[in-house]
Amino acid sequence: MTNILTKLPVIILISGSGSNLQAIIDQTNAGFLPIQVQLVISNEPTAYGIQRAQQVGIATQILEHRNFTTRQAYDNALLELIAPYDPELIVLAGFMRILTSNFVARYQGRMLNIHPSLLPKYPGLNTHARVLAAGDTVHGASVHFVTEMLDGGPIIIQAEVPVMPDDSPETLAARVLVKEHLIYPQAIKWFAEGRLALASQGVLLDKQLLTRPVIWS
Repeated sequence: MTNILTKLPVIILISGSGSNLQAIIDQTNAGFLPIQVQLVISNEPTAYGIQRAQQVGIATQILEHRNFTTRQAYDNALLELIAPYDPELIVLAGFMRILTSNFVARYQGRMLNIHPSLLPKYPGLNTHARVLAAGDTVHGASVHFVTEMLDGGPIIIQAEVPVMPDDSPETLAARVLVKEHLIYPQAIKWFAEGRLALASQGVLLDKQLLTRPVIWS
């Protein structure tokens, strides 16, 4: 892991606007994150996150999934693209692809994802609308280690937001996104400093097993 003289090599995968990518870039430039973003990869050629990376001199690659006939073929190409960089951490920042078991196994314990719900509630898509439909009074975001189960990996940290009576999916999403931009850099910082790890029994933070996720406050 990192020390005061080195920075953790990281690759970030995106599909869209890259707001979490921007939060990571900002926190890296501010000195909060001891990482080096080696490469940003998008499966969508029009993803605005690619421009965010290029504006600060981070290398980018487009690997469009539509050019591949199977998920396995795409993931094999993704592995080949990533391999020369030998990253110590893969960060999924709005990467809208379900990764295959071979890819997950290659980076087991070295891959993080952020999801806009209080997992294990509402894995998958349309979380904000589903929260409103269910009448929940609390919503939020979760950072977790990636496993083969969709949005089902061990949870590291969560942040909560209240659901307002007049919320729409859009207003709720905006408030959750503010929290995402806080908790994702924090989890990455813990990993980069060697404080965070995935063990057979679950998440270790400072060598202590988390019996429940850290709640951001």
